[in-house]
Amino acid sequence: MSTATDTKRKAPAGERVADWADGRLGIYSLAKANMRKIFPDHWSFMLGEVALYSFIIIILTGVYLTLFFHPSMNEVVYHGSYEPMQGIRMSEAYASTLDISFDIRGGLLVRQIHHWAALIFLAAMFVHMMRVFFTGAFRKPREINWLFGFLLFVLGMFTGFTGYSLPDDLLSGTGVRFTQGAILSMPIVGTYISMFLFGGEFPGGDFVARFYSIHILLLPGIMLGLVVAHLILVFFHKHTQFAGPGRTNKNVVGMPLLPIYMAKAGGFFFLVFGVIAVIAAIASINPIWAIGPYRPDQVSTGAQPDWYMGFAEGLIRVMPGWEINLWGHTLVLGVFIPLMAFGLVLAVIAVYPFVESWITGDKREHHILDRPRNAPTRTAFGVAWITEYIIVFIGGGNDLWATHFDLSLNSISWFVRIFIFVGPVLAFLVTKRICLGLQRRDKEKVLHGRESGIIKRLPHGEFVEIHEPLNPAQLHTLTAHEQYKPVEIGPTVDENGVERKVPAMQKLRAKLSKGYFGEHNQIEKPTVEEYKEITSGHGHH
Repeated sequence: MSTATDTKRKAPAGERVADWADGRLGIYSLAKANMRKIFPDHWSFMLGEVALYSFIIIILTGVYLTLFFHPSMNEVVYHGSYEPMQGIRMSEAYASTLDISFDIRGGLLVRQIHHWAALIFLAAMFVHMMRVFFTGAFRKPREINWLFGFLLFVLGMFTGFTGYSLPDDLLSGTGVRFTQGAILSMPIVGTYISMFLFGGEFPGGDFVARFYSIHILLLPGIMLGLVVAHLILVFFHKHTQFAGPGRTNKNVVGMPLLPIYMAKAGGFFFLVFGVIAVIAAIASINPIWAIGPYRPDQVSTGAQPDWYMGFAEGLIRVMPGWEINLWGHTLVLGVFIPLMAFGLVLAVIAVYPFVESWITGDKREHHILDRPRNAPTRTAFGVAWITEYIIVFIGGGNDLWATHFDLSLNSISWFVRIFIFVGPVLAFLVTKRICLGLQRRDKEKVLHGRESGIIKRLPHGEFVEIHEPLNPAQLHTLTAHEQYKPVEIGPTVDENGVERKVPAMQKLRAKLSKGYFGEHNQIEKPTVEEYKEITSGHGHH
């Protein structure tokens, strides 16, 4: 006689750990709700991913560099492996950077990756923000996310500045001295800010340590929080998508987060990391050993900041050296005015979504992106701003333009001073005309079809080109955009002949609205009746 005992099967270790975590954190329900979230597929969405992955690379390489860097301005005599610097007095910060470059295994490559990743992070952020701007992805409910992205870009600029100032080499020291002079030009608060940053008269003995704390702790901590908040809002609001069949403001057409999107994102991360590593391995950047340690009585030849500071640098370089004396104090307008202009430009970029929302009066949620041609005024403003940046950037490198192309430094400065006002206006007008031309072309395509390139001779001898009608998906893409009507003030006199007072802000809003959506600022979409009349056979080839 045999007895059978029922034994309860023991769950695998991984399953038991998952059950334990789910019972305390609710991971299963969270994953079930979000892991199948749909993301649209378009190449331009990768720009934000490049910025995110570059930021992760910056954090990883930065942690490695902090293990060997000495943020101190104490003077030492160099006795490392780089022979040309033997016996030269320098700060511990500079000496440790040389050690990282020549004595730490992989140190130079990691330094190069860190610096290149920072440049690519800001470049990707810039292009990503332009993509968001030109397609109208900043509209409700994403205005706050636009501000988060804007703050990430601005903080990234200052994080980069504090980072390339840490080695205490002659190039970065020249930039720090330039910045200290700009800070001192600020009335009332300038001397206090300079004291807090430098601990006294420039260069002081503490600025590397203070910049180090700001660079590795304060600014990255804020940026990491903004990145997390940015991604949470992307999840919460769902991703924007371009117009197409089946795509509305209430759905998303694309691929699920798991497994497809995560697999593609993981592969793309390693691709970005690999490209940055290859660039860092073959393209030297900031070779501090060729520049030497910082000395206050010297200036490095061709001193240039990283590209993202070129706008501020250019504004100051091309500004005339104006000064005024008030009550025994000198106000250096040649530096103060460019700083204020730089801050004003940043402020306009930050508040633009709220300005456009006020002009249109549109309080609806928008999840379908615009084609830039269908918002000609907004697109023209964006191109004008980029043109302004390029022109001022040329001014920021006027010495290099002069030496490399055998030009006059003064001629370059005057070119920038003139075209800083003329260039954006020309770019605005040209871009707007191009957008309106593309709208007319789209209208012709909808009504008459696509040019096939096939020429047909009619019985009476006339030659005509055969037009192929567009398929429904193409028709939808070309006609799905919304067109706003300009805001009208209405009659200024009531039925009793009494003139009503129109607030100045209402007049301004109506004027701006007409500039955005008036008669000559957008092309009317073809109506269904027009389409049916032309495609019914009357005059359609």
